[in-house]
Amino acid sequence: MRIICEKTTLSNAISIVSRTVSPKSSLAFLEGIYLAADEEGLRLTGYNLETGITVRTEARVRQTGECVMPARMFADIVRKLPEDVVELEVDENYRVTIQGGNARFQIMASTSDEYPSLPSVEEENAVSLPQNALRELISGTIFAVSDDTANPIYTGCLVEASGDTITMVAIDGYRMAKRAYHAEGIEFPSMSFVAPSAALRELEKILTDDEGEVRFTLGKKHISFSVSSATLICRLLEGKFAEWRRFIPASTPISLVANVAELTAAVERVGLIVSEKYKSPVRCVFSNNSARFRTVTTIAAANDGCSLAGDGKETEIGFSCRYMLDALKAVPTSEVTLLLTGGLSPILLVPCEGEETDFTYLIQPVRLN
Repeated sequence: MRIICEKTTLSNAISIVSRTVSPKSSLAFLEGIYLAADEEGLRLTGYNLETGITVRTEARVRQTGECVMPARMFADIVRKLPEDVVELEVDENYRVTIQGGNARFQIMASTSDEYPSLPSVEEENAVSLPQNALRELISGTIFAVSDDTANPIYTGCLVEASGDTITMVAIDGYRMAKRAYHAEGIEFPSMSFVAPSAALRELEKILTDDEGEVRFTLGKKHISFSVSSATLICRLLEGKFAEWRRFIPASTPISLVANVAELTAAVERVGLIVSEKYKSPVRCVFSNNSARFRTVTTIAAANDGCSLAGDGKETEIGFSCRYMLDALKAVPTSEVTLLLTGGLSPILLVPCEGEETDFTYLIQPVRLN
């Protein structure tokens, strides 16, 4: 195999596929990057048997072939080469020569005979949406996934498509995050699946803030996401996800409107004395046009407050400072509506009237002494 490629192009492709290369594995070839050069250019793949990323990049192919390169060494070498073209040649004994500018390296690759093929996903159930829309769905929910591997279905995000709407939901038993994207003039095929959070985090890094399309295709056990020249494939999580709509109270008699920045700042300040060592819930009293926050640990106490629009009827609720801040930081609008039922019922954060962004953040209360 012999190719010539722009250094920046090759380095960017290596950086993307390296995210799914196993750092340590009993199968040595999973610690490498699979390279395949053909008439269409160069294809790079990283795969850890759960999630795989393939990137096709432009290259002048002088001789076709394939091999598995040691991922870390290959990435380090290409990253440090001068900003010029890179020439890479692999001989029949898998000795690799990498040259860029005056720099020249020789390393050993390995045969690709044992490298596993990525699962194939049929194109029947395919959905396209803007990259920035999918990125907002992920960033607006993924913080609420569970890290409890005893119930793996909740270590991922539920994705539902129906009509003109795609919804993403995450639940960890203490909170729920839901975001939705509404398309204009598009009818999505009905589907429901749970994608692992690890794969979604890698996908979020690949997605951009522009309106370029991302296409995802649902298979029986896998899903693929195609973004420009990159394709990410991951195994779906199996199990029954909770009926999340039942967690949302049917009636919430108290409705308050808060400035997101002011509310976030107040909660952050009282949370300064809370840590893993000194844990304590935040006591919040919602009054007429105001909210008061207080927390006490064994070594400190803090009080703060902010103005709100509406009457909270002196409702007192305890909540986790971190969970509230996670939700507030995910709110995409400058104002948010807080819906309350009572001191032992969840707090709901939803869009204010007239806002087009569709989100719901639910935080379970903490019992107060």
